[in-house]
Amino acid sequence: MDAPVNQRVEIPGLDSFEVRLYLKRDDLLHPIISGNKLRKLKYNLQRAKKEKYTKLLTFGGAYSNHILAVACAGHEHGFETIGIIRGEELQNQWKDNPTLKRAFEYGMQFDFVSREEYREKNTKRFVEALQTKYENPMILPEGGTNALAVKGCMEILTEEDASFDHVCCAVGTGGTISGVITASEQHQTVLGFPALKGDFLKADIATFVKRDIWNLISDYHFGGYGKVNEVLVNFINTFKKETGIPLDPVYTGKMMFGIVDLIQKGHFQKGSKILAIHTGGLQGNIGMNQRLKQRKMPLLEI
Repeated sequence: MDAPVNQRVEIPGLDSFEVRLYLKRDDLLHPIISGNKLRKLKYNLQRAKKEKYTKLLTFGGAYSNHILAVACAGHEHGFETIGIIRGEELQNQWKDNPTLKRAFEYGMQFDFVSREEYREKNTKRFVEALQTKYENPMILPEGGTNALAVKGCMEILTEEDASFDHVCCAVGTGGTISGVITASEQHQTVLGFPALKGDFLKADIATFVKRDIWNLISDYHFGGYGKVNEVLVNFINTFKKETGIPLDPVYTGKMMFGIVDLIQKGHFQKGSKILAIHTGGLQGNIGMNQRLKQRKMPLLEI
């Protein structure tokens, strides 16, 4: 795994704030298992091989980056894969879904469950039933976050990143930022930009980290997970035009919108050096455009 490039982000009008902004291009690590998904799976795959598992089972929604990443990783490393998919209505619609269609092409078997049943995915009863039904697969949590995933995400930061004052990361289930916090330097501040509404993520992250150099900025979720409006779409398209860097609207687009807004509001001291982590997720842009088209909204430039 080659070290990703820290790409300077130069946006018209930001120079006057006298901060330097860089984006770590973890999205370029792998064409499908990009960004934090590759990091999260690294040590889980090693464990699966060591303990001689033959199947990987995990959970996700219709456009889940994690579902597709597990399907592709299973294909590359010789594991059968099973996806427990939220939404039984997808049973007869998944072939029109670009994420699920591609996961199927990598060999993933789907089990579509109702949203009510999906909420039980972490209960002992539900897990034991899956272990029996699928003959003892290795179960990976939704989003891939566990202790081995955090270990993998600790490798996002390298020695050269010690020169940054702030490290910024989009937050989904909390695994990526937990690894980043653990690996960061004491002089650095880690800022997380949640894609979801609510403060429950603080408790989840605190189970993996014991440091106090981090904070969550919850003002840029745009209404909640997967929620997108015209302002965000236009920002992502303009950002790509000005920098050449594509973003996704669920995670990195919201993070970069937040960082730029905070810079413009004077949140960062002059002379600050900021590193944002590009966690990938670009595969979901095709599916997002399907939904945007239905809503007669501007489309993401792909």
